[in-house]
Amino acid sequence: MQDPAFLESIFQWLESSSLAIFIRQSHWLYPAVEIIHIAGFALLVGAAVLFDLRLLGFSRKLPVKDCIGHLIFWARISLIAVIPSGLLLFIVEATSLASNSAFQIKLILIAAAGLNAAIFHRFTLRSVDEWNTQAPAPPAARIAGLLSILFWFGVITCGRLIAYV
Repeated sequence: MQDPAFLESIFQWLESSSLAIFIRQSHWLYPAVEIIHIAGFALLVGAAVLFDLRLLGFSRKLPVKDCIGHLIFWARISLIAVIPSGLLLFIVEATSLASNSAFQIKLILIAAAGLNAAIFHRFTLRSVDEWNTQAPAPPAARIAGLLSILFWFGVITCGRLIAYV
């Protein structure tokens, strides 16, 4: 386990970096980065939820392979916006964010959503030919879809609560 004082010094170093100071002092840059982060998240979560709804039985006429083939492209594109913008937002107030319970829960939920997706892609999706069209998705796929929706809505909720906790 890391020494809390060591982590605190890293967070303080990030906050005092030239980039963090520049972002913090700019009237437009911080809000622009925040808008990019939110727009990217909307695209990421939108793509995920649309696919999850397909897993839950909606739009069965749409083949699962076609759905994932289209939506995963947009999810990956959104990560190009979400990850760098999230890191930039973090360095501006690293010390307070690191100790913010809503932020901590948000990170845990992001990790859980990622693990859920990795398990789904590694194991459950292997049998997609059996349920690609018309047939209901297997229980494991439906559970993965439901968990994904819950995790992502939790991430959004925690993201909003950061300012209030």
